[in-house]
Amino acid sequence: QVQLVESGGGLVQAGGSLRLSCAASGRTFSRYTIGWFRQAPGKEREFVAAISSSGTDTYYTSSVKGRFTISRDNAKDTVYLQMNSLKPEDTAVYYCAADRRVGGFSPNLREYDYWGQGTQVTVSS
Repeated sequence: QVQLVESGGGLVQAGGSLRLSCAASGRTFSRYTIGWFRQAPGKEREFVAAISSSGTDTYYTSSVKGRFTISRDNAKDTVYLQMNSLKPEDTAVYYCAADRRVGGFSPNLREYDYWGQGTQVTVSS
């Protein structure tokens, strides 16, 4: 069992930056692919980025490539999402999730087994 807690959300002007953190409890955190997803009001939850268990592989949705960076520190059981050049369309609740499949690395939210409670990101124009 893994428990995930997101933090770092807030209100920022367009063009600004935020860094989200996803802190995990549980001894097996370093084995899991971790993904970030977001859900805007009235929309479905969508994939944002993922990082492999070792941190060597990353994957981004096209709309955030070049602006967002996902990273992890397995010694601290934490994954980060650095978000730069934020746009109003980035406004959403951001969730981190863990995929416990060995070698799993997917943008499909159905592949993820554990979810955090989310953190709100609001970008004003």
